[in-house]
Amino acid sequence: MRYGTENTPELIDEVLAKCEQQGVAFVNLQFTDIIGILKSVTIPLEQFEDAIKGGKWFDGSSVEGFARIAESDMYLKPDLSTFAIVPWTSGRQLTARAICNVFTPDGQEFAGDPRYVLRKAMQQADKLGYTFNTGPELEFFLFKRNADGSPTTEVHDAGGYFDLSTDLGEEVRNDMTLALLAFGIEVETAHHEVAPGQHEIDFKFSDGLRTADSALTLKYAFKMVAQQHGLYATFMPKPLFGVNGSGMHTHQSLFSLDGESNTFADSNDAYGLSKTAKHYIAGILKHARAMSAILSPTVNSYKRLVPGYEAPVYIAWARINRSALVRIPQVTPGRPKAIRLELRCPDPTCNPYLAFAVMLHAGLDGIKNELALPDPVEENLYHMGEEGRRERNIASLPGSLEEALDVMESDPLIRTALGDHIYDHLLDARRQEYDEYRIQITEWERQRYLPIF
Repeated sequence: MRYGTENTPELIDEVLAKCEQQGVAFVNLQFTDIIGILKSVTIPLEQFEDAIKGGKWFDGSSVEGFARIAESDMYLKPDLSTFAIVPWTSGRQLTARAICNVFTPDGQEFAGDPRYVLRKAMQQADKLGYTFNTGPELEFFLFKRNADGSPTTEVHDAGGYFDLSTDLGEEVRNDMTLALLAFGIEVETAHHEVAPGQHEIDFKFSDGLRTADSALTLKYAFKMVAQQHGLYATFMPKPLFGVNGSGMHTHQSLFSLDGESNTFADSNDAYGLSKTAKHYIAGILKHARAMSAILSPTVNSYKRLVPGYEAPVYIAWARINRSALVRIPQVTPGRPKAIRLELRCPDPTCNPYLAFAVMLHAGLDGIKNELALPDPVEENLYHMGEEGRRERNIASLPGSLEEALDVMESDPLIRTALGDHIYDHLLDARRQEYDEYRIQITEWERQRYLPIF
């Protein structure tokens, strides 16, 4: 079964030999909690072979959404296909990493492991004859640091979209690119984004599991590289008022199981889309509002999803219209493998394993039920007006995390995609987050109301 948990004897021997040849001293065993925060336990190399073959036990009771104290024991098993030398370590401290799957004491895969949730979704796609491919674009800001190392809200440059400069940003992006290459991630482009201090580095698409692993690695690596340059990298969706926020536009396609044929491609269609692709997009549009709490999971996410800053708000699809939720990128003629959809609402605070899982479930729902795709909308949706959008039956994404959670509870597909364990824990965690936010007194309120009341 693809996306399984077993490492072959040949791969085990290859990885252990590489560790010995390069002088690896430590190995970080990595995984994520349900929120998507990277967790790690470090072991000396001498413990690595035992961890590969028998797992490494840990206490899951302190990990967000994992287990209660009475059921805390779990173990990690490294997926050696993710093995890499950590590029900023050397000498006596040379460290490798491997991303792990999480197991319960009885040897079952843990239902609260986000990586397991995505692997299950992709195995469902397998049964239908599809390989799920994704390619996310993670935008981020670089801020200066205070003397104590804490981040400021002062950007390091005044650049704009695709600006060519010789400032520190160029050097930092190059070092970030080198770090990704060292982790085995193939980088395609690196450039300055629209807002001052905002950047993007894109890597080549792959199957959803490998891509989610790479997205997790990217955030981990970029924060470290920025720190080495005296800067702070943040993937917060809207760290600054009045400028564009950071998204994670996610390109998606379904290939045949052998990876040779793009099932989304049809050269006879005006948009190059097959019936399979159109049903998939229809599923994405149908469940877009319910997926919002997973794809845009924080209070701050909804400060980005507002008109005027290139972030999608309205649920429609198009080719040239970047105000639409789903866009069909132009491709070079004669390259059917490049046909794909681009979902523009996710942001980089999402857990990529859970985000890709709900997207895939939504798309497969469209295929299995042969959902009809509405007509594309190439007009600027922001200029259409509320009445015009209502006439076209164009709905909006939720306007707050609270609304997104309410909508999520109304769509059973999300619970099916995540499983009961993660669904319930994630819903509780996000409800608590919104309640904490709701009772805060902001500086805007003080400036607005203190002088007049």
